[in-house]
Amino acid sequence: MAASPSTARAINDRLALRLLQQEGPLTAGQLKTLTGLSRPSVADLVERLQDSGLVQIVGETSDRRRGPNARLYGIVAGRAHLAALDVRTHSVSVVVADLLGATLAEAALPIGSDTAADTAVEQAAALLERTAREAGAVRLHSVGIGAPGLVDPATGELRDTSGLPAWHRRLVAALQDRLPAHVLVENETNLAALAEQRLGAARGQDTFVLLWLGHGVGAAVVLDGKLRRGASGGAGEIGFLPVPGTSGLPSAVDCGGGFHALAGSAAICELALEHGISAVPVPQEPPAAAQVRAAASAGGEGGAFLDALADRLAVGAAAVSAVLDPGRIVLAGEVGHAGGEALAARVEERVATMSPLRTEVRAGTLGGAAVLRGALLTARDAAQDELFAPGA
Repeated sequence: MAASPSTARAINDRLALRLLQQEGPLTAGQLKTLTGLSRPSVADLVERLQDSGLVQIVGETSDRRRGPNARLYGIVAGRAHLAALDVRTHSVSVVVADLLGATLAEAALPIGSDTAADTAVEQAAALLERTAREAGAVRLHSVGIGAPGLVDPATGELRDTSGLPAWHRRLVAALQDRLPAHVLVENETNLAALAEQRLGAARGQDTFVLLWLGHGVGAAVVLDGKLRRGASGGAGEIGFLPVPGTSGLPSAVDCGGGFHALAGSAAICELALEHGISAVPVPQEPPAAAQVRAAASAGGEGGAFLDALADRLAVGAAAVSAVLDPGRIVLAGEVGHAGGEALAARVEERVATMSPLRTEVRAGTLGGAAVLRGALLTARDAAQDELFAPGA
């Protein structure tokens, strides 16, 4: 059945906006070529989008030719402002951006473990509001939040989780009440996977698993282009995976006997000490990242330490490969990024000896910034889906 004229116009408008978002400013002629529409249809489309405040003239082409230069049309980046938060156990980071995702202001704040929950919530909320003012954002359209813990797949709410600060869950509720904005929360590792898929080591991959190596260890599962959260939102809680080489078994409330005992930052630091590797920790990074970075740039004991660490990581990676056959595993987070290809290649070699399934292992390219980048992508997608929708 043929679409009605109004529906066809809405579809064409949305297509043009997506092209402008992906390709940057375009001329009417370029839009005609990319959309396949007639010149009069493109002229009407551009006029509608200008009237709606979504598109404006941003310049002219500099082609040397007869006649006037062609006008360049671009999305009005200031039509909406977005924010993203990376909520960690002892800190919160904020970035405020425009509709195209360009950073306007950013800030970070440490939050001590002895800080009362109400105080921590107020500090984090005030940081977001202050950063938004610095960015010139009068009103935030969408806010993406990345936090450790389980996000209920039915309600989209951050669930209470033992071992994590109470202020995390209260912050989400406080921002939803406090801001006239869409507030979206997602597990931090899932957001890192989104960022690595769009911008980093998993670009172009429809199926892969991301192993987050930071203070703790987690995983995100993307199969056939879809993020898989599991029945309770707990897919990827690989820290609880029972593995050989630990002193016991994990419990429902403690991952100390699971894969976390091999691949968490504290365990890696102990392994580094055994191999004589030391490094000064970088603020806001897990201490293990500096040690792995130092080992990756050195020889001798550095190589021996990376070999031992790869042995540990391959245990979890091989389990993932055997169950999910993802084809690619990304070692992400601050520690995975610090190890680079030197660590990733070692893990890939070991997985190849443990599993008949071919599995590439790549180092994440975004490091600890992946969570914040993923949260911002989520906020941008939500804003564009609404603003670019027919009749918006």
